[in-house]
Amino acid sequence: MKLKYAAVWTAVTAAALITTAGCGTQAAEGTAEAVDGTDAIMAALGRATDRTEQVGSAEVKMTASMGTGTPVTMDGTYSWGDGFAFDVLMDTAAAQMQQMQDDPKMRMLFVDGAYYYDVDPQASGPLEGKEWMKIDGSAVFGRQGAQALSGSSGGSPSASMKGLKYADNVEDLGSETVNGKTATHYRAVVDQKGMGKYKEAYGNEDNLFGSLTGGATSITMDVWVGAGDLPVRMIQEIGTMKVTMDFEKFGATAEVKAPPAAQTGDLTEAIKEAGAAR
Repeated sequence: MKLKYAAVWTAVTAAALITTAGCGTQAAEGTAEAVDGTDAIMAALGRATDRTEQVGSAEVKMTASMGTGTPVTMDGTYSWGDGFAFDVLMDTAAAQMQQMQDDPKMRMLFVDGAYYYDVDPQASGPLEGKEWMKIDGSAVFGRQGAQALSGSSGGSPSASMKGLKYADNVEDLGSETVNGKTATHYRAVVDQKGMGKYKEAYGNEDNLFGSLTGGATSITMDVWVGAGDLPVRMIQEIGTMKVTMDFEKFGATAEVKAPPAAQTGDLTEAIKEAGAAR
């Protein structure tokens, strides 16, 4: 298995589902600069943040693009009510993970700070006879970056919404129709000082994610808020990466559990070494 090659796409696909972390409630000191209409916008986004946090989970469809190649599509469930986790199916070929899985779709989980990929058992090495590949988040974002993203809701849509209070500017772009739903389009930009601890994950070019995106000097987030003060779509741009998340349904998703240890091969250290040799 070409670990250096796998490391690159592991970073892309794994990061795609955690970049919605934005900048949590402890990201920085201070709030957005006052501009015309800011109070009304922040009040609306505050209501949406509270509602998103309350529902605790959602069925989503996502697309992640690095600006080159085929965008990686994913769909599944995303939960944050009792710890952040997800369970999705992604396009194997688009993620260029065919060497790991023959099926056109690859299942990926995130549980307790680690990513799990449903792979074909290998003939030798750490994945010999194993059905799952495990990679700790520290292999993608670095130790400090992974710690910044950890927590009960780190990476969740509600954490992203909370992070909007640290934006340098926010805009109300008006009413639009998204996936057949009427929603209000808001845009916000968070610079590096507003990222606080999250700049270790997104703005540090020394970790695998930062080396791929060129390091983020800012995060641009668009959110469309629809009926019931719930988001219909989120788009985040972090360096060269763009992640789009469409919310299909909120609440009542199944609990995400880590695969049995006996069926799992841990490639964390191998991926770290491959990333260091990039």
